[in-house]
Amino acid sequence: MSERLEVPTSDGPMPAHLWRPEAGSGPGILLLQEIFGISPYIRRRAEDLAALGYVVLAPEVFWRLGVSDVANGPDMLEEAMGLLNRLDWDAAVADSTAALESLRDRPEVRGGTGVVGFCFGGGLGYAVVAGDPADALVSYYGSALPGLVEAVPSVSTPSLHVFGESDAYLPMDQVTRIRDAVTSGDAPAEVNTYPGADHAFDNDDFVNHDPAASAAAWSRTEAWLAEVLPTGVDA
Repeated sequence: MSERLEVPTSDGPMPAHLWRPEAGSGPGILLLQEIFGISPYIRRRAEDLAALGYVVLAPEVFWRLGVSDVANGPDMLEEAMGLLNRLDWDAAVADSTAALESLRDRPEVRGGTGVVGFCFGGGLGYAVVAGDPADALVSYYGSALPGLVEAVPSVSTPSLHVFGESDAYLPMDQVTRIRDAVTSGDAPAEVNTYPGADHAFDNDDFVNHDPAASAAAWSRTEAWLAEVLPTGVDA
């Protein structure tokens, strides 16, 4: 079960959702949404992370647009892209950074904080830790990464990056440039690609879902987080 709460920002309270692990405390993870908002899929991934022992905070990044999530259905991509086109990127980075700081301040968060983001949230997470380093970053097919790594080639936060090799939005030449950039710094950076997988392959509510790639990538995500941001709960 999640708890609905608010994160203070410079322009007012941002709605967010909190999941606590069974132990009641643990390292914190800021979970950053796809363009579909705090969808049932994102909620399931939050539950997965909480089951591993993390305190998970998922802010409603589209709150300034008055939207929590985009309903699953044939028009979900068109609706979500419309929201993305209206989004103030700098405000989204600032809001997400405020959420990370709010998570760090929570009494049940112990043992560090990390960021996990998918698609839109994968790039957003990179932008957040570029300005406010965390203990870990997991970025699934971060759609904004090609432009972001031109400005900030690497970050001081250890990172895991996940891509599909048949991604229609991030072709492999861009993935190669991202790999070269993020591995150029001093912090450990791992880049994994999955054959045949398209963009958003982890989302089991979306047409591009690839069950085999999703399972393999999530297994590596669990193991990597256990190494970099340990909870005391076996992955």
